[in-house]
Parts: sequence; C-alpha cells; structure tokens
Amino acid sequence: MKSDSTKDQVSRRGFLGVSSAALVATVGGLSAAGAGGRRQQVNARATNDRSVTDPGPTNTALDAQNPDSAWPPGTDSKSLVPNFKYPFSFANKRTYEGGWSREVTVRELPVSKSMAGVNMRLTAGGVRELHWHTADEWAIVLYGSARITAIDRDGKSFVADVKKNDLWYFPSGIPHSIQGLDPDGTEFMLVFDDGNFSESETVLLSDSMAHLPPEVLAKNLALPTSL
Repeated sequence: MKSDSTKDQVSRRGFLGVSSAALVATVGGLSAAGAGGRRQQVNARATNDRSVTDPGPTNTALDAQNPDSAWPPGTDSKSLVPNFKYPFSFANKRTYEGGWSREVTVRELPVSKSMAGVNMRLTAGGVRELHWHTADEWAIVLYGSARITAIDRDGKSFVADVKKNDLWYFPSGIPHSIQGLDPDGTEFMLVFDDGNFSESETVLLSDSMAHLPPEVLAKNLALPTSL
C-alpha cells in the first residue's frame, strides 16, 4: 500500500505527463495549421466577403512564393508593409561581348536604401576592366573561376585566382579588375553598401584616361606625349 506522499508524486507525474503530451499535440497542431491557416481563413472570408475573391487571371507560381503579398495577413490589413525582395529574374540584363550584368538597387527595391546588388557573368577571357567606385564591394563566386587584380593605396598590386564559393572584398576607391578564366568563365554576385549604387556609373580606367589631358597621362606613365 502506497503512502499519501507517493500517491501525490504519482498524481503529479501523471498530470505533468498528460500536460506535456497535450502541449506537444497543440504545438504540432499549430505547426500543421500554420502553412495553410491563412489560406483557410481567406477561404472562409471569401464565402461571406466578395472582396477577397480573385476570379481574374493570376500567376499561381508567383502568388505561391509571395503569400503575404497575394493575401496580406491581418496585421497588414492596409497593405502598408513594403516589398522586401525583388528577384534578379525581373532585372534587365546589360549584354556585352564578354558577358552580361544585371542589378537591383533602391530604384527597383525602395526598401533597400543601404544595399545594392549586381549579378555578373564573364565568359572565358571576358574582362571587367580596371575600375573603382565610391561604394565598398563584397562578392561571392557562383560559378566557374576568375582572376581578380587590385592596386592598394600604397601602389602595390594584387593578383589572385578565385573559384566557386570564394569571396572577395574591395574597399571604396581601390582600383580592381575581374577576368573570366577557362574553360567557361565565371558568374558572381556583387553587393555594395549603397542602395543608390549602379554598375553603369562606375569609373573605368578607359573613361578616366579619355578625360585626362595627354600631358598628365604622359607624366604619370613616363611616356612621351607623342604616343
């Protein structure tokens, strides 16, 4: 025969066990309902509120990727939350003989005031010529391999070969170039710490030389002006 204290302990264990099981079941139910909960709510509303229906043509794939835009949650009933993504698939490509580039800046994604992104492809031998800009640049190689070069503030040069998943960083004002290597060049993602940055507004070496007086170039390159 068990004592009263033993009965109390058994009762407490039983109660805790039942409570834990109920809690797990409840959390599991919430998790299961989370994925389709909002859709069920919308469907329920649609039976009584014609404003929730969407009989016209839709892009089902995009709607599925952006459920909170297609049917905003109750916390965004006035749809005042800005968009937080803009796929590169929507960005126009600038094509060249040696590759292409496309960018997403604050113009395409107004919420991104402190960051801009550029997706670039260089074929084997394709070169992003020596250039520099006012924004810092981070990069990750997505495909293939490339050769990067840079000149630091002390005039020392740097050359390195990078491959998929490698990273690089160039501070603002540091001249650098990128070249796609054999067998199929490279593709990489660039991130800049300025939402207004545009790849088309970088300062290229050829542009700089074209706007400098010949005597200034000759003096810096130790060459005669006749060249």
